Amino acid sequence: MQFHNQTAIYLQIAEYIGEQILAQNWKPDDKVPSIRELAVQLEVNPNTVQRTYDFLQTREVIYTKRGLGYFVTLNGETNYLNWRREQFMTNELPLFFKQVSMLRLDFEQLKAQYEAFLNPTQV
Repeated sequence: MQFHNQTAIYLQIAEYIGEQILAQNWKPDDKVPSIRELAVQLEVNPNTVQRTYDFLQTREVIYTKRGLGYFVTLNGETNYLNWRREQFMTNELPLFFKQVSMLRLDFEQLKAQYEAFLNPTQV
C-alpha cells in the first residue's frame, strides 16, 4: 500500500479496510486480519493499525470478539459509506468545485467524462 502525506496513515488504512468491505471481500461477520497481520502486510507499526481499528469500532464498521479478533459489523458497509460520504462532501468536494470553477469547466463536459468512466466499453 502506498501512503500519501495529505491524510493520516490510520485514516488511509481505514479507507483500505472500507474498500475491502465495499468490494465484498469482507462481508458482515467476516473476520478481518489481526492487528499484527495487517501491520506486517501494510508495513506499518501495529499501534497505527490499533488506532485504525479503534476508529472503525467507534463508527461501528468493525467490532471485536474478546479473544477471537475483529469482525465486520452487520451494518459495516453502510456505516463506512456514511463516514466516507461525509468526508468526501466536507473535504474533497469543495476542492473539486474550486478546480471546476477555476478551470471554467462545463458540467456537461464533466457529466460526459463521468459517464465514460462508468461505462468504459461504450467509449
